[in-house]
Order: sequence, then C-alpha cells, then structure tokens
Amino acid sequence: MNAELEGRVAVVTGAGDGIGRGVARRFAAAGAKVVVAELNEESGRRVAKELESEFGAEALFVATDVTVKARVEAMVAAAVEAWGRVDVLVNNAWGAGTVGRVEAKTDAQLERGFAMGYYGPLWAMQAAFPHMKTRGWGRVINMCSLNGVNAHMGTLEYNSAKEALRTLTRTAAREWAPTGVVVNAVCPGAKSAAFRRMAAAHPEIEAAADAANPMGRLGDPEEDIAPVVLFLASEGARYLTGNTLFVDGGSHINGVRWTPDLDGEE
Repeated sequence: MNAELEGRVAVVTGAGDGIGRGVARRFAAAGAKVVVAELNEESGRRVAKELESEFGAEALFVATDVTVKARVEAMVAAAVEAWGRVDVLVNNAWGAGTVGRVEAKTDAQLERGFAMGYYGPLWAMQAAFPHMKTRGWGRVINMCSLNGVNAHMGTLEYNSAKEALRTLTRTAAREWAPTGVVVNAVCPGAKSAAFRRMAAAHPEIEAAADAANPMGRLGDPEEDIAPVVLFLASEGARYLTGNTLFVDGGSHINGVRWTPDLDGEE
C-alpha cells in the first residue's frame, strides 16, 4: 500500500462519483482518513463503504450541499470532530449548469453556478485554513476547468465560476505561502460526473471532446486525474503553490477546437 498520506485527514467534496470518487479512492489507498462530502446520500454512503472495505481506510460520509455556507462549515467541523484535524481539502463538487448561449443565461443560473463553483470552495477554504495553519501544514486542491481557460461555448456559468476559483487559488496561495499551506488548481480533461450528465443530453459534445484531445480520449477520473491530485496532497508538493496543472492529455497546448450547435438551446 502507498502510504504517502498516512495519518492525514482529507476532505473531498463531490466524492460520490467521477473525479471526486477517484480522488477519494486514491487518498484512501495512500493511508488517508477521508471525509466523503456529497449531496447525494446514496452515492456518498456507498463510496464511504468502498473506502472502508477495499482499502481498510477510515471514511466518513457527510451530507453536504456546497451552495449552503452552514453545510460547508459543518463538513469541515465533522472532520475535526472525528479526527481532530484537516490536512487536505479538495474542492471538486459541481452539479449546476446548462448548455446555452450567453444571451439566454439567467441570473438564477449564474448565481447557482457561482454558489457551487466559487463560494462553496471559498467557504471550505476559510473553514479549513485555521486548522491547517495551526499545524503549519496543509494542502488545498481546487478543481478548475479548461472550459474557463479556453472559453468554451455554452457553459458561461461554469466557465466564469471556475476562472474565479483559479483567481482565488492564486490569491490564497500568495497569502498563505508563509504558513506551510499550499494551494493549487487542477484543470482536468476527464469524463467526470458532470461531463457524463452533459454528454447524456448532448452526445455530440462527448464525441467532439474525445476527437479534439491530442491523446484521442478524455481521461479516466481515477487512473489519470487522481494520481496528480494525490501528488499535490503529498509532502512532495511542499514547494509548489499557486499553480494550475493541466491534467488533460495535452488539450491545453493549442486549445480545444470544437463548436457545439447551440441553435434552439435555452
């Protein structure tokens, strides 16, 4: 067993599926105690049981709606109550958003996108930081997106929230650098839970995304994305902060060139 995170306590939001689940599994295999923070109770409890049965890890499911500040604070408090500390925070949860043109986006869509993609991570960071600072050690990994970097069509609220989160990542990295807490962003190219939901409604997007990737495929959450997140959570990342890692099969090199048909989209 890889013991890179032996004794560490990690909180992973959106850990019930996709990239979050892949990260939680890698962390558990590396010896971490894991809070599975998930809105869907069924999938969250299932993943927590997976971590216990497959890896012998200590795991705790915490029902978490990251758009509600009190629930985010309760998520961090649950980790501290269970294990006395928080060492690693992975802000991954996403469940908002629709495909449509800029002029059709509503205030409600944008507000929900920012609540989930920006404010939720901010609240989690604010709640976790004092515990990390006290120990002089902490890792924050924010899951951002090439959608924002490349300004993909159709996903304004997602793009905007994720780019705001990258700015938050860099700002916190600069301010927290003297404390031993490092903060980095990952822009993954993977078939995440959110991507699969979008692809189910728009199959042409999945085909276009695969074809546009230099490696000819989007990544696997557990095998391609989670190992990089594990590194960022480890001791080896002690001198790496404020960076964006593009874990995307090379998609960022020349940008992703695809133009979805948005005619008739709301």
